Amino acid sequence: VQLVESGGGLVQPGGSLRLSCVTSGFTFSAYDMYWYRQAPGKERKFIAHINTSGTITDYVDSVKGRFTISRDNAKNTVSLQMNNLKVEDTAVYYCHAANFWGKGTLVTVSA
Repeated sequence: VQLVESGGGLVQPGGSLRLSCVTSGFTFSAYDMYWYRQAPGKERKFIAHINTSGTITDYVDSVKGRFTISRDNAKNTVSLQMNNLKVEDTAVYYCHAANFWGKGTLVTVSA
């Protein structure tokens, strides 16, 4: 099983990034998918969820209206579009399904 995140980087406040997580080794379309993040010195926390068909999404309040989770079951990929980024969004972002985790991608929001 592999979950490989990409798309992180350095961006100024107000900017945008799109994270992707390419998966393999399990039946992607059968699993709800999640994005979590871990800020420096803090616990890993849930930020977004999408159901198997992509028809239901949930977000932590702090990212609602700014982040959008989506999935492509044909490509075994889940994405996170992040707009209007804030300094407090700085963290390592992880995709997650069942017991599987990626290694994360670092997002740094700084002027």
